[in-house]
Amino acid sequence: MEADADLFRALGDATRRTILDELTERDGQTLFEICGRLTVRHGLSSSRQAISQHLAVLEQAGLVRTRRQGRYKFHHIDTSPLRSIVERWPVHGEDPNP
Repeated sequence: MEADADLFRALGDATRRTILDELTERDGQTLFEICGRLTVRHGLSSSRQAISQHLAVLEQAGLVRTRRQGRYKFHHIDTSPLRSIVERWPVHGEDPNP
């Protein structure tokens, strides 16, 4: 259940949901790229430190994976933790694991 709490906490913030939207559109971005896209496309002027903290929350929830390449850290979306939400409240009459 702790994983679910982390997941709901991560999804509860609009900036974090926007970060996930950006990674869905263009996966594998660096912190610098994410900050730029949030500023240009969404008018969000959060500091790099603030966005880094949002990414850490998303990573703790399992929604973002990171990959280091040299001095760069790339962020990738991982939607597999969302399955726990769907499986938690299955629709009556439907198989939760088709």
